[in-house]
Formats: sequence, C-alpha cells, structure tokens
Amino acid sequence: MKRYNRFAVFMTASGRRVVDFTPGAVILIAIAADAMAGGVQPNNPHLEKPIVVTATRTAQPVDASLASVTVITREDIERQQSRSIEDLLRGVTGVNIINNGGPGKSTFVQMRGTESDHIMVMIDGIRTGSATSGTTAFENIPLEQIERIEIVRGPRSSLYGSEAIGGVIQIFTRKGNGGSGLNPGFSFGGGSYGTLNGSVGLSRSGERGWFNLTASGMGTKGFNACTGSDTAGCFTIEPDRDGYRNVAGSARAGYRFESGLELDASFMQSEGRTQFDGSFVNKSEIMQQVFGGSARYSPLDFWRINLTAGRSREDSDNFLDRQFMTRFHTTRDTISLQNDFTINPNHQLTVGMDYLHDHLDSTEAFIKTSRANWGAFSQYLATIDRHRLQWSLRYDDNQQFGSWVTGGAGWGYAITERVSLVANFGNAFKAPTFNELYFPFFSNPDLRPEKSLGYEFGVRGNMAWGRWSLNAYETWIDNLITYDARIQAPDNINKARIHGLETTLSTTIRGWLLNGNLTLLDPENRAHDADRGNILPRRAEHSFRLDIDRAFGRYRIGAMFLAEGERFDDFGNTRKLDSYVKFDLRAEYVLSKRVRLQGRIENLFDKHYETAAFFNQPGRNFFATIRYQP
Repeated sequence: MKRYNRFAVFMTASGRRVVDFTPGAVILIAIAADAMAGGVQPNNPHLEKPIVVTATRTAQPVDASLASVTVITREDIERQQSRSIEDLLRGVTGVNIINNGGPGKSTFVQMRGTESDHIMVMIDGIRTGSATSGTTAFENIPLEQIERIEIVRGPRSSLYGSEAIGGVIQIFTRKGNGGSGLNPGFSFGGGSYGTLNGSVGLSRSGERGWFNLTASGMGTKGFNACTGSDTAGCFTIEPDRDGYRNVAGSARAGYRFESGLELDASFMQSEGRTQFDGSFVNKSEIMQQVFGGSARYSPLDFWRINLTAGRSREDSDNFLDRQFMTRFHTTRDTISLQNDFTINPNHQLTVGMDYLHDHLDSTEAFIKTSRANWGAFSQYLATIDRHRLQWSLRYDDNQQFGSWVTGGAGWGYAITERVSLVANFGNAFKAPTFNELYFPFFSNPDLRPEKSLGYEFGVRGNMAWGRWSLNAYETWIDNLITYDARIQAPDNINKARIHGLETTLSTTIRGWLLNGNLTLLDPENRAHDADRGNILPRRAEHSFRLDIDRAFGRYRIGAMFLAEGERFDDFGNTRKLDSYVKFDLRAEYVLSKRVRLQGRIENLFDKHYETAAFFNQPGRNFFATIRYQP
C-alpha cells in the first residue's frame, strides 16, 4: 500500500463436457464455458488438476500453465474454515496482506512485493476496484458468495492492460452444482467479539442449464482497531470497539443451447457498514456491486468467440459519528471480445479487444472524473515436442496517458514426464489513479505511469507422492508512485527492484495432507535519494505457511502455522514492525452426508502483531459453524 493511502483510509476515499487432454496440449476450447462458470475442483492439490482460465484467458489444467498459479476452491475455503478473504489469502504463496484493524477494515493485498494497486482484480470476468483508490475492497466481499479464486503471479499487462504489474486475482461467484432438482443449503455460526454470520442458498443443475442464488449476512462488535495518537497511526485516540456489519447476495445462471451457443450471467452485491478510528471520519457505508454476462459461440469447429460485458460499482459514504462528510461513488464498465482459434490440438491463437471506462462522482472536487482505455491483444500457445511456448502482445490507448505496448513470453520444458522447467518474461504498466492525480491536497497531477520489467525461472514437479515448485524472480519498477513527505503528495521515485524466491510443497504422509510454502523477498528502493537501499514498506521479507489436515472417519482435524518476518512501516525504515508467528486449530464433525459441525481457534497463543503500525489484529478467538450443503 502506498504510504499516502493512509490518508485515504481515514477519509475512506474509495473512490472496487469433460474432455481428455493430450500430453502438454493446449486446452480444447469447448470446456471454457464450464471453467468460466466456476466449476468446483477437488481440493487435493497433488492428485487433481484444477482448471484455470486467468493465466492465459483460456481454459487449461493448472499443470499446463507456464505462469505461477494458485487455485483456491470452495472445498479449500470450507476446509480451512476461513471467514474473510484476507484470512483466506494470508500466507498464500507470494501474497502479503495489510489489514487496518480487523474485520471490515481497509485491507490491501500485495503480490510479489509490488504495490496494492498493482494487482488487477476481476469478479466473474468483470474488472473491479475503486476508480479513485485503484484497489478492491476485499474486506467487503463475503466468502459465502465465492466458488473459487485464481491467483496468477507475475506481470500480465500483455493480456490485461494496466494494473497487472504484480499479477491478477480472479474471483468466481458460486454456481449451480448440486445436481438435478432444487438443492438448498445454509450455514450459521458465531464466536468471539460478538460475531454472528449465516448464509442461505438454492441451486440447480441440469443437462443444459444451471443457476445459483446465495444470500449471506454477518455482524461483529469487533475490537479497538487502532492504538494510535493524535500524531501517529489513526491520528486520534478512540479506545472503543469498532464493529462491522455486512449483507450480501449473488445470483448466477447459464444455459447451453443445441446450436452450441452458451449464455451466462452473474450478479453480486455486498453492503457493509464499518466503524474505525479516525479524526476526519470514523464510519463508512460501502456498497460493492458487480453484474455482467457472457456469450460464447463456435461458428466453425476451430473458432470460438467469447463476448463479455458488465459493470462494477463501489459506493462509499463516510461519516464522522452521525454527521455525513464525504461521498465517493465509482463505476467501471468493461467490454471484451475474444476470439480463440485452435489450429490443431497443440497450437492455439487468441486475438481480442477490451474496453474499460472509469467514472467517479464525489463530494470532493476532482479535476477529472472519467477516462477510457481501449486495448487490443494477441496470444499464441504452442506445444512442440517437450517444449511449451506462450507469446502475448498488447496495445493500449489510454485517454489520459496515450499509447502503451506490452509483451510477454513463456517457455516450459519437460525434463521428464513429471518434472519441468519454466521461464517467463514480461513488461507491464500502471496508470496513476484518480486519487493520486486529483485528490484535494494529497495529489500530484504531474505523475507519470509506472512501468515494470520482470522475469522468473522455475522448476516444478508433479510426482506420485505430491507436487512441488521452486521459482526465482526479479522485477524492476520505474516511476514507482509513493507518498513524498517533502511535498506532502504522491510522487514518482526513480526505481525499485524486487528479488524473490518461492517454493511450494503439497503431499500426503500417513494420511496427513500437507500444504506448505515459503516466500523470501528482497524489495529494495533504488531511488537516487536518501531512501536508496531501504526496504519497501510493509513487505515481510520472509513468510512461511503450513496447513495440515487429516480425516478420522466422521472427524476431521487441521492446523495452520504462519510465520512472517519483520517489516518496516515507512520508506525511511525508521518504524519497524516485529515478526510474528500465528497458530490456528480447526476441527469438523460430519453428522450426515449433508450436515457438518465445524469449530476453529484462531491465534491460539494470543500473539499480538501488526501489519500496519498501530492497527490491531485479532487476539485468540473461537468460532463455530453448522453447515448444510447440497
């Protein structure tokens, strides 16, 4: 998160048919509809091969992807008993979470050491996020609405345009997968900090069509979000409990006609009300809405067309106690036309165009309130003997910042049937946000777009006993936008360099399912000023997560161990945040085929830790859930 975004936090300036695969072949396009619809994939990562679509904008098994990809399924969410996206993503390979005070508070996701607005986020293929801050309010997206999440690490501007310097996160809402007939489901739970949540759903799947309806709600009294002072942290002293409430719903439906035409539509809305500590505002009402649809058709056997369109909204109304203070309402309209040509099972060409229009309405006096971006992209995927190749090229015409050309290349080589080498190279760009350019008193209209160049090398294996990977990468960012205290506004620094090493392992030992990862990060400021050589703020240089699970008949137990190294809270590296270790326990009892009882103890040893200075995180807490599912 850029340091100047701290001001935005307190002002809440938001303004978020089964087929066989030939060895190494490019995916047959006919499965794209099922993958885009968010079909459930099994959660045993070393025995199954989930389908991903985000890495190449086409469906392929995760093992065929040259990019570094993590897929989190609905089964994973329920097995881990996560209660928020930040809880789910914390400790995921290459991901760093910054949370300002607990549930419902501003949450920022960083990937591979890049900034929080260097990740392109989509929900069901529609680009989301605030047009003002450039980030997505992850804290306001309930997990009960989510079917799966795909995380792609590394630059992807050559396929998606601006924002994808660090990578892409795509969230898929729930779809009908309960079989024929109407299939109801529900969950209800409660626990520490006066927390209650629940959900209800109804789904149906047929030979040609399906639908899903889900509604959820939660409330918590919370805890004191900030222990700052009049001059630091939240710039106020408010030793109170900061609660959060959320009500959300989603709907998805799709149908496949005899002609081969496939249609699907989705809608999600989440309304949250959060309290926090702040001298300018201390309560926000946030509404996020995403709706869209797609049509897919094959006029010829080798040609498949995919048209997607939709809108995302983020409305933020902000108060000081009960007095209205500010409003930030933003919309992002997306249209995408994609053509996939299967030349033969081992060669596929993709060409397409994207359109994005951002607009904002605010009580603050922004000089400009809208802009558009047109993009044209192409991609070629090939398998030649033991080699897998990917080339991509994109041209963007941004209304404010002109023309940009980005490219990417990927190569994979199968050393054996189970072990392969991979290499990726790409550049990316990021246009400054409306906040960075025009937010009153905290902006700089002379900012230039950020540019990056990145590459990675890796080796991975899919063995009989499990899966493993090792990736090393380097990213250079020019014109990185940061808050400059000397001018009290954001500014471009000369350069930043990020080195990283990621390793993952998934295996089963004597019935215990183990999933672990280690991330080593060296995010260095290379600007020609006094901060040169400093560590970029709020990035942990070391992160390790291990999940262990095992079933004993009707019982299932699990644990999560997370260790993150120390970090600095500022560019001057004067304020250090301590390293911490967090240990969670979880258990589950299967009452019947459809009913389960779950319980989780988080932060078992009551470790105090901060991901942003002065902002508290949950201590030891307990939560129990009863869940009925189709």
